[in-house]
Amino acid sequence: MFLLQAGSQIPVVTPEAADGVFSLMWLVIGLPLAGAAILLLGGRYTDKWGHLLGTATALGSFVISLAMFFTLWGRADDERQITQHLYDWIHVGGLDVGMDLLYDQLSALFLLLITGVGSLIHIYSIGYMSHDPRRRRFFGYLNLFVAAMLMLILSENYLGLFLGWEGVGLASYLLIGFWQHKPSAAAAAKKAFVINRVGDMGMAMAIFLAFVTFGSTSFSVISAGAGDATETTMTWLGILLLIGACGKSAQVPLQAWLLDAMEGPTPVSALIHAATMVTAGVYLITRSNFVFENAPDAQTAVVVVAVVTILWGAVIGCAKDDIKKALAGSTMSQIGYMMLGAGLGTAGYAFAIFHLLTHGFFKANMFLGAGSVMHGMNDDVDMRHYGVLNKAMPVTFLTFAMGYLAIIGFPGFSGFWSKDKIIETALADNWLVGLCALLGAGVTGFYMTRLMLMTFFTKKRWQKDVHPHESPAVMTVPLIVLAALSVLGGVLLLGDWIVEWLAPVVGEPHHHEPPLPIIVITLMTVAVVAVGVAIAFFLVQKRDVPETAPTDVSFLTRAARADLYGDAINEGLIVQPGRRLVSGLVAFDRGGADGTFMGGGAAVKGVGNLLRKAQTGYVRSYALSVLLGVVLVTLALLAVNW
Repeated sequence: MFLLQAGSQIPVVTPEAADGVFSLMWLVIGLPLAGAAILLLGGRYTDKWGHLLGTATALGSFVISLAMFFTLWGRADDERQITQHLYDWIHVGGLDVGMDLLYDQLSALFLLLITGVGSLIHIYSIGYMSHDPRRRRFFGYLNLFVAAMLMLILSENYLGLFLGWEGVGLASYLLIGFWQHKPSAAAAAKKAFVINRVGDMGMAMAIFLAFVTFGSTSFSVISAGAGDATETTMTWLGILLLIGACGKSAQVPLQAWLLDAMEGPTPVSALIHAATMVTAGVYLITRSNFVFENAPDAQTAVVVVAVVTILWGAVIGCAKDDIKKALAGSTMSQIGYMMLGAGLGTAGYAFAIFHLLTHGFFKANMFLGAGSVMHGMNDDVDMRHYGVLNKAMPVTFLTFAMGYLAIIGFPGFSGFWSKDKIIETALADNWLVGLCALLGAGVTGFYMTRLMLMTFFTKKRWQKDVHPHESPAVMTVPLIVLAALSVLGGVLLLGDWIVEWLAPVVGEPHHHEPPLPIIVITLMTVAVVAVGVAIAFFLVQKRDVPETAPTDVSFLTRAARADLYGDAINEGLIVQPGRRLVSGLVAFDRGGADGTFMGGGAAVKGVGNLLRKAQTGYVRSYALSVLLGVVLVTLALLAVNW
């Protein structure tokens, strides 16, 4: 058994380690992967029951994950890291990579989140996609995504993680652009794919650097040698991993794809942007704790990126009228909190994962709730066309309200426990960082209250021929389950359970003393959130909401509507300089490289054209040429002899 933290040893796996339920570890990935293969290759013959098969494979993985979790829970701390060798994958020169799986306390929690919430999203999709002619293909893509995400989490080395990393990127491209007949959906899928490739370059370079430095891509080997590497090397390794994490988790400066990705079906938003893909970067940073603990500058970079993203996403969420894009801005901000926790080191790793889990519950709940609202509003996403839906859709309203109370940190709900612990830890580490996190909590209270009021309260603003109605049970039951988890998720903190559970993987927490008593920080956080809620109430509930967005607004509002000009920044700093660079290279290739090589050919061709004129085809001309040649040679010889 082994511990994946700085200074840990290479694992020694006992023969019985993968016996019993752990021998089924590969099946957690295999079931959804097989489901994807059957649904995507089986064609129209699987149309009638494809959605049921896709849901069954996800549920099967959840059952196995649940059994493995309780089995692991019953073991001693030093017996809670299990590896399973499937086969030798790569053997080239000095590179030996096995298809090895790792199951420990960290991956156990992620497996429950991915397969549990993923199964609920599959069930919800049965109703949401019931009238889509390509429903079977949609479930095939869902299964492919889940399988790739599970591969990412369960891999024992960075190369296997990268395999799942790229698989998630492919599946997200297919899901975001599922309604490819819409130009906006096709463009959003391409945008997400391209921006993620930028992050993936950082990830790939990190793997190259790890192999060159440590001769391996295995977590255990790198963690064992991390203390012997230079701080410069570890810093570069940490920065490259952070670039990869920014791409997958939509953190500044690689955040611009997230809001456009809302063009995909709503279950995709819940799966990718709540519980799985966008949390992959947080998993990467936490799993690589042995890198960042030896690279303080890289750790600082994580904190800076996190703080900027917390406020960036929160400001965007304040000005969006599209319900899904408002939630997407919120996701960006909440992932920033998780990254902040991870950037705070051993004091924050456990709280980062804690917030990741609670966020998976309440944000999946709200994304699916938004889908339920759209289902009853003829797929209209504009909150300015909603109002008083609490009466027309009571189940959706009540479940969404549980997610709302959780995300703003209402006392007792899951977000209150998880986000407040990150704010508390940040204040103890650096008061400026902590105040920024606290400000983000207040802005969260504002934009989420605005969303709640515009959707379920205020006045009726429905469009013609719209008749809001509650969704069927196949959609509301997952909402009820997720709402319950949104309320009860805080139990993971009882007795510091999640901190003690993750300590063997991320290290024992070293807490700094906060500048104020814990109760004061808690009350201060609640007060800041209450201010945000009150401002939203007076700006939205007490005023008439126009059915179209007003144009006479402040610069900050215009900027937030334009996603804080993220696309314009990318256009100015990357796209246009890139185009000019490519145009310059093309011009050089045509005028320089091609001119050099083709110029020689042109010269030979020109000489040939001149010589061709001397070839008349007349014998007398050739005889005259020979005679002239003889005369010239004779004269030359005479001149030499003279």
